[in-house]
Amino acid sequence: SGLGRPRTAEALDDALAFAEAAGVPVTRHTDPSPFARVLRDGTDAVARVPADRWDADLYYDADPDAPGKMHTREAACIEGIDEFDAAFFGISPREAEHLDPQQRLLLEVAWEALENAGLPPDQLRGSRTGVFTGLMYGDYVVRALRENGLDGIGAYLGTGGTFSATAGRLAYVLGLQGPTMAVDTACSSSLVSVHLACQALRNGECDLALAGGVNALLTPEPSINLTKARMTSPRGRCRTFDASADGYVRGEGCGLVVLKPLARALADRDRVLGVIRGSAVNQDGRSSGLTAPNRLAQQTLLRAALDAAGVSAADIGYVECHGTATPLGDPIEIHALREVLGNRPANRPLALGSVKTNFGHLEGAAGICGMLKALLVVRGAEVFPHLHLETLNPRIQFEGAPMSIPVRAMPWFADGAPRLAGVSSFGFVGTNAHVILEAAEPAPLGPASSTPRVIAISAKSEAAATELAARHAGWLEAHSAAELSAVARTLNAGRSHHEHRIAVVATDPRTAAQALRVPAGQTWRGRARLNEPPRLAFLFTGQGAQHAGMGRALAEREPVFRSALLRCEEILRPLLPRPLTELMWGADDAMLNATSITQPALFAVEYALTELWASWGVRPEFLVGHSVGEYAAACAAGIFSVDDALRLVAARGRLMQALPENGAMAAVFAGESVVHSVLRGREDRLAIAGVNAPEETVLSGERVALQAALAELATRGVRAQELKVSHAFHSPLMRAMLADFERELGTVTFHPPTRQIAANVTGALDTAQLMARTDYWLKQIMAPVRFADNVTALAAAGATIFIEVGPRPVLCGLGAKVLAHDSLSWRPSLAGARADG
Repeated sequence: SGLGRPRTAEALDDALAFAEAAGVPVTRHTDPSPFARVLRDGTDAVARVPADRWDADLYYDADPDAPGKMHTREAACIEGIDEFDAAFFGISPREAEHLDPQQRLLLEVAWEALENAGLPPDQLRGSRTGVFTGLMYGDYVVRALRENGLDGIGAYLGTGGTFSATAGRLAYVLGLQGPTMAVDTACSSSLVSVHLACQALRNGECDLALAGGVNALLTPEPSINLTKARMTSPRGRCRTFDASADGYVRGEGCGLVVLKPLARALADRDRVLGVIRGSAVNQDGRSSGLTAPNRLAQQTLLRAALDAAGVSAADIGYVECHGTATPLGDPIEIHALREVLGNRPANRPLALGSVKTNFGHLEGAAGICGMLKALLVVRGAEVFPHLHLETLNPRIQFEGAPMSIPVRAMPWFADGAPRLAGVSSFGFVGTNAHVILEAAEPAPLGPASSTPRVIAISAKSEAAATELAARHAGWLEAHSAAELSAVARTLNAGRSHHEHRIAVVATDPRTAAQALRVPAGQTWRGRARLNEPPRLAFLFTGQGAQHAGMGRALAEREPVFRSALLRCEEILRPLLPRPLTELMWGADDAMLNATSITQPALFAVEYALTELWASWGVRPEFLVGHSVGEYAAACAAGIFSVDDALRLVAARGRLMQALPENGAMAAVFAGESVVHSVLRGREDRLAIAGVNAPEETVLSGERVALQAALAELATRGVRAQELKVSHAFHSPLMRAMLADFERELGTVTFHPPTRQIAANVTGALDTAQLMARTDYWLKQIMAPVRFADNVTALAAAGATIFIEVGPRPVLCGLGAKVLAHDSLSWRPSLAGARADG
């Protein structure tokens, strides 16, 4: 049931699709590959019932009518089903004692499925994620009452053993708020759960869903009952479709899939493992008996699933059958399949199989087990061997239809068409389900890169972190061709992070594996202060940081950054003379340095950097921008959309560019009060444009007035340095553009900020939501940028790590001058023209 291998792709979500999360009913594994290996190798996973369930000899009798006895000693059971790390899920030992192992398995597999999907479970709290769990037996309550009697009934028996709590507890532990339900339609429960989850997603009832099922064999009573009903095999094997088929052998396990609408998964750049094209559920109705299958109902079900999927019968290349190995049920299922799917070209044969021949009948989890097998079939273009078939049941007639039951592994027929498979699951009281899967195109691997990457491992104990690091090292050694940046992205952004941590810096998988096994100079171990997490602030750089080629190297190796940059280019296409990337990466430096181009180009780079940081799971608590950088900060805060922001920034740059070029700016190395003294008599031509540090103030205005003010300061021994700018920004010379810019602002939709943001105009955190008003952005054109006050306010609010979001570091140095504290950290996103990465 345990999964946790790293991924070598971007986030893994399965678009109406699957995280590889199958609880393998043999032993508790930490890698899903044994499931595929057992299928590929044709392994029989059934064994003697373990002693921790019941005494197989005590309850055995070859006579199925013997009272209180069963006619088999065998089943497919999970080893160590009593093992559970209750503390990991915040469950007390006392409550865990009363927790049905089915609930425990679902918690474990759900956590691992989400991590395999690149979705940190702790970040789903409050989300519209649905939970749909299938199961059909509640052995644990029966066992508890038998062992402890009525006196043993405590407060946790209900929440520990009822069906509704299997889904409810999972939603509670993860904090999920989508539709949540446990489904009992007997053996079709888990596949019906998948169908219901798909319906909920299509109806907009949830954005994400966990669906599947669980089965645990904890008491002998159900097996005794199934013996009396002649449903189970006395030989302890599912000999599905064989002439000697005499019933099924029971199995246990847990499987869940992570489901997401395909369009949203593609937009989120998730790796898609497979697609559910369609599904259907129906009921046998009045058949020859309550538990007897209905051939016509099965045909109706298959046709409904084909209609829902929008495919034809000939498109299906494989069917994972229900296949319970009963002399009556097997022929009925095959003949229903022949009637609906058998009329097909000879060069498009239909292969059939049943996972029950490997693992037995997982009852409430049977459908999800079969669906995961079918997913592996379509993904790998390989049909696995069907076991225990020696002589075909004489009642099964293919009658010339190109259908077969492979007893050896065989390749998928190669005709270039999409690979589709059907999965059937039938409940013994008549509820039937069928799902049609399609293979997804594999995501292209990114280009190899020698850029150092941080590989981060975390766990809830030091021993667990060490074991996890060793497992990852083994995986990296076995996948030396993996793209390390994708591994790093998954581990850093697609996992929940716990207290005990190990991090290594490496340039390739082999080096990373070696560092994880034998700590070296680029390896760090330690404990995070989870109760005192670092509080992150983003600083968005202003005009002057631009340079030719900015962001180009990053765009070549980071798809998220490139995609965000190209989105900005498309929005700006009607607003700029040439495509944005051509202006940024071309040979014409003069055009890039034109204010009308510089400002939207800076915004685009900063927006794309923000998106890239977010894809790695790095999201700031605090924001501040410097001048035009404040637009990127406001967009990150949700004050206006990226479309509105780019239109505003393009208009701002265009209107400023059109102003007379009679202005100048200078950095004065003195405090604000000193600089303010030279403004007297020059207020209509000169102003303080920015207060960047305690001894660094910017003057801006008419060139003649500025030079006179600088000469006056020089007589007092105050140094200054003129800046290379085209216009006198944040000065009275900007007044002429205000009316036109106000009209642009009138077209924008403003929203309250979703993060704490400091305002340039006030120098303080924008608690009054001034930045969500038109008049703020008019004032911002001429008002001084109070950056020193901004970073002081952020530090006072608790910010401890400051990341500059811009093409080269400017604000980090200024911030460090304002707040010279060792407890604060200043880091750039990009290092400038010489190291654009």
